[in-house]
Amino acid sequence: MTRRNTPRISFIGFGEAGQAIASGLRDQGVADIAAWDILFPKPEGEKLKAAGAKAGVRLANSAADAVVNSDIVISAVTAASSFEAAQSVEPHLTGNPYYLDINSVSPGRKLATEKLLGGKARYVDIAVIAPIHPKRHQTPLLVAGPYADAISPLLDELEMKFKVVSPDTGKAAAIKMIRSVMIKGMEALTYECFLAAERAGLLEEVTVSLKNNYPGIDWVETATYNIERMAVHGERRAAEMEESAATLRELGFKPLMTEGTVAHQREMGRLGKDDSVRKTLDQDRAQMLNAISRLKS
Repeated sequence: MTRRNTPRISFIGFGEAGQAIASGLRDQGVADIAAWDILFPKPEGEKLKAAGAKAGVRLANSAADAVVNSDIVISAVTAASSFEAAQSVEPHLTGNPYYLDINSVSPGRKLATEKLLGGKARYVDIAVIAPIHPKRHQTPLLVAGPYADAISPLLDELEMKFKVVSPDTGKAAAIKMIRSVMIKGMEALTYECFLAAERAGLLEEVTVSLKNNYPGIDWVETATYNIERMAVHGERRAAEMEESAATLRELGFKPLMTEGTVAHQREMGRLGKDDSVRKTLDQDRAQMLNAISRLKS
């Protein structure tokens, strides 16, 4: 591919998503990439900096240093920090860069962030709708907002995979947040159902019964996958589901099931850190459920 231009890209937030996208773009031929994460100055930031150095990313000294002369700013922080991340860069933005907000937050939060940035940046609402690995920068995206069409040719040049869904900011976020009610909620229901079955000594019997009603689902594989994902990513999923709950409130009704999902995801994120659970994560659901059940006794 012959690229007509090579944008200068900066990342605010350099966790799993930022690292994956940055490494993919570097392999794609983008040479000028900078990153900043609030953990960089702390001991727990050493792994993030090592990942950046390995990928050939410039490690910035601050948010201001990261965004200097940027054509594209990609915000990839924790859900709770998305607005604060925008606040940290707003005074330092020059040249009206694109601001790609890929954070899993409610439409209301994205609209507030767009308003904050005002004329300082061209705000783009982006939702990541698949796991960031293995496709990295080519992970499917939904794009929305007044600048969605304007940035599309540049995203095409970077060989990113996306669909423009609306000229209205918040619509991509709404799709992501509402679909998460089902996807992350199914994980939480799986956890609750099969943990109860394990404690009752009826794991196989419940599995067979579910198969009768849903013959197209492999419940052994589904339960194993969902519980492992919750154990590894439960805390992050809980934060995302809080934003799903906020989205439902913005739409005018109480997120009763979603609030339960938040609680289960957060609990599994905590339990998943225990060594007794961690060592079962590459085993089957029975081993994981047994370890989880013992911790909850």
